[in-house]
Amino acid sequence: MNDNPKPTPMWLKALQFPPIRLVLLGYLLLQCLGHSNFFMEQTKGDWFMAIVAAAGMIALAMWIYVGFARFVEQREAADLALGAMPRELGIGILVGAGLYTAGMLVLIALGVTRIEGMNRVSIMLPAISMALSSGFLEELLFRGALFRIVEEWLGSWISVVISSVVFGFVHLMNPAATLTGAIFISIEAGLLLAAAYMVTRRLWLGIGFHVSWNYTQSAVFGGVVSGGVAEPGLFKTVTVGPELLTGGGFGFEASLVPCVLATTTGVILAGMAVRRGHVVQPFWKQTRLPGAPSALPQ
Repeated sequence: MNDNPKPTPMWLKALQFPPIRLVLLGYLLLQCLGHSNFFMEQTKGDWFMAIVAAAGMIALAMWIYVGFARFVEQREAADLALGAMPRELGIGILVGAGLYTAGMLVLIALGVTRIEGMNRVSIMLPAISMALSSGFLEELLFRGALFRIVEEWLGSWISVVISSVVFGFVHLMNPAATLTGAIFISIEAGLLLAAAYMVTRRLWLGIGFHVSWNYTQSAVFGGVVSGGVAEPGLFKTVTVGPELLTGGGFGFEASLVPCVLATTTGVILAGMAVRRGHVVQPFWKQTRLPGAPSALPQ
């Protein structure tokens, strides 16, 4: 019996080089996100088919992610471990909705926002597909691919900065995007979602944050999501005040209030990750090659 491990082919070693992995996996996941947005636009007005389209692209993206992990990265996709999903996804959903609601309550207390009535509950259905698509697919792309692969190579803190800046500035492509909004998202959401991955070493907590924040913003309070198109929500809200508090046309993410709330939560999670020993060192401080499973905290 031969106990010597089979040598890794040169072509596979080339594919495993972090920048190449990032380009390959990032491209595949970006295609899933783009097609999901296209299919939802094509099914606009039919909320059920929009959910089906989003769910189909999420399933495809997760299949690609798991397959890429197994056959290219030569690892099990422990960051999508199903056993941890119910608890971490549930916590993320509760905290994400709670953070957004807390921010709105602050604006109501300051007299900037008021609620003038309610719409029918069914008005909340169309936002489900958007929240699922953005929450799952963007977390797979920006945390599962971008943050994780850069982290293996350059370490946790450099990866937090890079992934946060990229995540914030891709929102400049949205219809009502502003530079201020992109900067605020880089700070508040970039840190929060990266720290959610660091503290658990899984994607579920961040997916929960992302899905519930977007859904609460759009379906519950009828707010603009990251410079996108505003849709009516359950509550008829009117917000008038300084842009530093309201976020202006970009939406609530460009407000100082959620920036403080989300960034504080991100700092707390990052501190928890440090205490758990979940911080990855850059490759020049690692004893093994970057990307090797044993170089990463478990």
